[in-house]
Amino acid sequence: MPSRDSYITLPNLVSGSRFALAVGFVAVEAMPVRLVVLVVASFTDVLDGWLARRSKATSNFGALLDPVADRVFVLAVVGRYLADGLFTPWQATALLFRDVMSLIGWFVARNVSWLRPIPFRARWPGKVVTALQFASFLAVLVTPSLVTPLIVVAFGIGLVATVDYTLMLWRERIPPAASG
Repeated sequence: MPSRDSYITLPNLVSGSRFALAVGFVAVEAMPVRLVVLVVASFTDVLDGWLARRSKATSNFGALLDPVADRVFVLAVVGRYLADGLFTPWQATALLFRDVMSLIGWFVARNVSWLRPIPFRARWPGKVVTALQFASFLAVLVTPSLVTPLIVVAFGIGLVATVDYTLMLWRERIPPAASG
C-alpha cells in the first residue's frame, strides 16, 4: 500500500484545488469573480498534469483524482449556470453527455471481470471535450453568442470520445476464459 505521503503531492494538491474552486464558483454571484475562478480552474487542469510529468510524481491516485476533480468542477458550473438560467436544459445535457457516458463506462468496466484490468487514461477526444466545456463556461461570461456553437461542438466531440473509449476498452479487453 502506498504511503500517505505519496498521496500528498503538489500535482494532487493542484488537482484537489478544483474541488474548492467548484464550491467558490457556486458561492459567488459576481461575474468578474466567476471569470477568475474559471481561468484559475482551467489553469490548474493543465498545470497538474504538467507538474506530475515534470516532477515524476504521477500516481494511480493522481490519475483518478484529476478527472474526478474535473467532473465535479464541470458539474458545479453547469448546475449553477442552469439554476441561473444561463444554460438551457438541452445545453446542460449536451455538455454533460460525455461525462455521464464515461461514468457508465467506468462502472461497466469495473463490474465486468474481463474489462477490470484495463487502466483508464486520458485520451485526446476527452481532453478536447474538457477544453470545449471550459470554453463554453467562459463564453457565457465573455461572448454569449459563442455558447451554443461551442456546446454543439463539445457534444459532437463527446460522441467521438464515447466511441473512442468504447473501442479502446474493446481492443484492450482480456477475453473471458473459454468455457468448456
